[in-house]
Amino acid sequence: MSENHADTQVEQLRRIQSIADAALAHLELDALLAELMTRIAEALQTDTVAFLLLDEETNELVARAALGIEEEVAAGVRIPFGKGFAGRIAAERVPVFLPDVDRADIYNPILRQKGIKSLLGVPLFARGTLVGVLHVGTLTPRVFTESEVELLQFAGDRAALAIDHGRAYAAEKAIADRLRRVQAVTDVALSHLASDELLGELVLRVRDLLDADTCAILLMDEDRQEVVARAAAGLEEEVEAGVRIPIGGGFAGRIAATGETVFLPDVDHADVLNPILREKGIRSLLGAPLLARGRVLGVIHVGSLVPRTFTSEEIELLEAAAERAALGIERALLHERLLELDRLRHQFVATASHELRTPTTAILGSALTLEARRGQLTPDLERELQSLLAEQSRRLATLIDQLLDVSRLDSHAWQPQRKRRPVRDLVEQALVDISPEQRRHVAVQVDPELELEVDPVAFERIVSNLVVNALRHGAPPVVVTATSEDGRVVLDVVDAGAGVPEDVQSRVFEQFARSESRTGTPGSGLGLAIARSYAVAHGGDLTLEQNGAPGARFRLVLPGPTAAGR
Repeated sequence: MSENHADTQVEQLRRIQSIADAALAHLELDALLAELMTRIAEALQTDTVAFLLLDEETNELVARAALGIEEEVAAGVRIPFGKGFAGRIAAERVPVFLPDVDRADIYNPILRQKGIKSLLGVPLFARGTLVGVLHVGTLTPRVFTESEVELLQFAGDRAALAIDHGRAYAAEKAIADRLRRVQAVTDVALSHLASDELLGELVLRVRDLLDADTCAILLMDEDRQEVVARAAAGLEEEVEAGVRIPIGGGFAGRIAATGETVFLPDVDHADVLNPILREKGIRSLLGAPLLARGRVLGVIHVGSLVPRTFTSEEIELLEAAAERAALGIERALLHERLLELDRLRHQFVATASHELRTPTTAILGSALTLEARRGQLTPDLERELQSLLAEQSRRLATLIDQLLDVSRLDSHAWQPQRKRRPVRDLVEQALVDISPEQRRHVAVQVDPELELEVDPVAFERIVSNLVVNALRHGAPPVVVTATSEDGRVVLDVVDAGAGVPEDVQSRVFEQFARSESRTGTPGSGLGLAIARSYAVAHGGDLTLEQNGAPGARFRLVLPGPTAAGR
């Protein structure tokens, strides 16, 4: 063996040992690849080195690290399996040498742009599985020897093992980090927070969990069959605007309806009802249902300002976070509901006691007077007491009916028994119990042909409450109109008074809502709350459409007759 040949073998072994040392070093993947590239370039005396790793989901080779052609990584170069130089190495699983890049099948234009003349590449295998491609290049034409090919393959084998270990380490680290972040969601979900505070903290932690730009929570409004924006991070306008999405409509509505996770890779070309999402420039969305004991409480979604493909792991991560968040939300909402029910109970008992006392006292006083002074009263006084007795008895009966209505509606024990009826007949029936003196101030302007499928008793209660409210708190004339619009029946009750007082406008449909300016005016504060609850139970709504200039306009909207009922 010649001295030169011996020196070459020694140098070859030194280079191999240098690469092996780097591959066995305890470095994170990016630092490891950087060290390997430096030693491979030195060992083979090349101008460029690049690692492309296989993305199994897209079946592409992705530039992960490069020396001398850093633009390849910066540009996020992806090479389809089997295409061009690197794709061919991956598909054929053998080393490939290109002595003349200018005349070869090259998929990546950066290689020619950088002036690379010759390329040598080898496949990367770890435990028998292809993990990527390693290639080196020179800026001058070069022929790589068989020993240099073996050296690069040896480097590739060591690098593949290191990459496999580095990925395992990174995966373990990522899992630990995800568990820490999920635990952060769990911690806040199990903390004793009010719902608004809880939701605000949840959107921040889930956004951090998924490294997203935005996060929003929408909760279910079962009465109106909508999800309502309640909290957001990076998308605060959604909450400020009070965004409501119908169940089954758009992105969030679809999640709420199906109870399944939905991913939108391209918001611009998707069915999205909320315009704020596009206005904020969100490009991709991932949303999951908030499920508690099989019941959908709402939706949580995250978004990115650049196109993004959420991995299966990230989807599972959001679902895990949503599951934990739902438990906390359910508990917070239940706690607040119990507090609200307790408040309503105390208010109900106090108001009911007060309201019942007045007619009961009048009835008892009139009855006792008539009994004790039978035959001693003048005819006029006797008639006056009898009228008072009848009037207060009717008031008591009405109040008892209202209290029963509240009880049935609050407990969801009532379901509408729909029948097809002419709207005008229903309105006229609702006005039967109004005194003739007041009835002459009520005008009904309804087409006799207009029909509605509705629970007649409930509809009459709605109209009666609206008209009595207009006569009691507004001013004549009171006009009742009804029309058909877009498959719905719209009924308006309008008076000519001063409108709903400012101090009660925002809570006019709440139980026992009474204005300070109406002290002394008859009424329990239940009529409008009952009317709206009956409307919602029919799949409709009752709103205050106009207030003042002059009078108040209350609008009842109900679904029109179904085709089957025609």
